[in-house]
Amino acid sequence: MNQKDYWDGVSGTKTFTTPFQVEEFAEYVSKDAVILDVGCGYGRTLNELSQSGYRNLIGVDFSEGMIERGKRQFPQLDLRVMENSSIGLADASVDAVILFAVLTCIPDGAEQRALIAEIRRVLKPGGILYVNDFLLNDDERNLKRYSEFADKYGVYGVFELPEGAVVRHHDEDWIQSLLSDLTKFRYERLTFTTMNGHRSNGFYFIGRK
Repeated sequence: MNQKDYWDGVSGTKTFTTPFQVEEFAEYVSKDAVILDVGCGYGRTLNELSQSGYRNLIGVDFSEGMIERGKRQFPQLDLRVMENSSIGLADASVDAVILFAVLTCIPDGAEQRALIAEIRRVLKPGGILYVNDFLLNDDERNLKRYSEFADKYGVYGVFELPEGAVVRHHDEDWIQSLLSDLTKFRYERLTFTTMNGHRSNGFYFIGRK
C-alpha cells in the first residue's frame, strides 16, 4: 500500500488531535494574511483559523479523500488536491505556511528537504512558517519498532504502522538542520496524542523566511 492509498482509505475515519498553537501563531501572522496549509488533511487547522477570524486561507493535500471530506465538513474553506510535489502557487505568493504533522508522513530526508524548498519558494520574503511534528520517543513500544525498521528504511525513527502507512519520528538535530535556513522565533517541545490514541513527543516551530 502506498501513502496516498492509505490516507485516502482512512480519510473518513481518522480524527487529528495534535494541538495548533493558534495564539502563538497570531503573534506573527495578521488576520488579513494569505495562509497556506500544506498537507491540510480534511481542513481541521484551517477551520480553526477561520473561526479565529482569518479569511485568506488555502489548503492543499495529495489525498483526494481528505480533500473531499474537508469540502463536506467545512464548505467555506478553499481546499485543493495537490497533484504532485509542486504546490501549484506562484513564487512569493503567500504570507504564511502551516506544515502540521506532515513531515511524519514523509520518511525520506531528501523529500522532506525538497518540500521545505518548495515552501520557501511560495513564501513571501519575511513570510512565516509554522511546523508541528513528532520527535523520537524512548518508550519500549517505540524503541522496538524503530529498531525493527531501521535497516529497511535506513533512518532510525522510520517505521510501519500495522495498517500499512510508513511514518517517521524525528531526531531533533535533523529538524534543526531541516529548518536552519529560517530565522527561528519559537521552538517548543510538547507531548501529543497521536491519531491512533498514543502519546508521543513532539514540537512546534515558528520561523521566518
